[in-house]
Amino acid sequence: MSALLRFEPMTESKEFPEGLDPLGGEEFTFECHPGVSCFTVCCKNVELDLYPYDIIRLRKRLALDSETFMHTHTELKKGANPYFPTVILKLVANGQKFQCPFLSDQGCTVYEDRPAACRTYPLERAVDRSVERGRPKEFYFLTNHGYCKGHYEPQQNTVKQWIRSQYLEQFNQMNDRWAEVDTLFGSNPWKGEGSGGPKQQLAFMVCYDIDGFREFAAAQHLLDHYRLSREQKKKINEKDVELLKFGFEWLKDILGSRSALIKK
Repeated sequence: MSALLRFEPMTESKEFPEGLDPLGGEEFTFECHPGVSCFTVCCKNVELDLYPYDIIRLRKRLALDSETFMHTHTELKKGANPYFPTVILKLVANGQKFQCPFLSDQGCTVYEDRPAACRTYPLERAVDRSVERGRPKEFYFLTNHGYCKGHYEPQQNTVKQWIRSQYLEQFNQMNDRWAEVDTLFGSNPWKGEGSGGPKQQLAFMVCYDIDGFREFAAAQHLLDHYRLSREQKKKINEKDVELLKFGFEWLKDILGSRSALIKK
């Protein structure tokens, strides 16, 4: 089972679940490679949450439009947020088991663009999203599933080294932005509409259908409603990740939360 990313409001005393103690600067041993006997076991029979930035990376890697990717490779479930669905990876049958659709006998076929949870393992990342100002506080925990033999490899790591080696910085930054929006969704900003109402469908498009949102933004001339420099508009028009950032802030604005966007 792959690592989880937790985006939870925490108490002042920073109480953590029983058995989970945050790592500081101490080292831990772990390495995953084809020579480990459990290689790819964690890619089977797993429930893997996908976040908006994960989907941007994966659909680009697979040269799929976002609607096709969502239809082919994802499913929806009711997760921790009671007012917005959770997107999970759709597994494929392999004999008596189900596995990641991007798994081959040699390993991960989308390794350079694999989701954040896969990169983070064997760590779990928790973000204190009760913080109102500044960068959210993050904590890392070491998991240890019985089947995983990577913990017995001699490679020494620290959290900082692991983040750097797995190229997690961009994923963490985007997931922190997503956590803010998901927290807003958790306040039920579409009261009266019910599940699947117009605003919720719009929010889902922004987060998970970047191609659809690009067409919508162009048709509605959304960028022209805000004070954006020519360079900002150029980036948003050319890069999906910049459009997603804009979309997160736009959702905050239309749903009545504090947004970084300034209207003209």
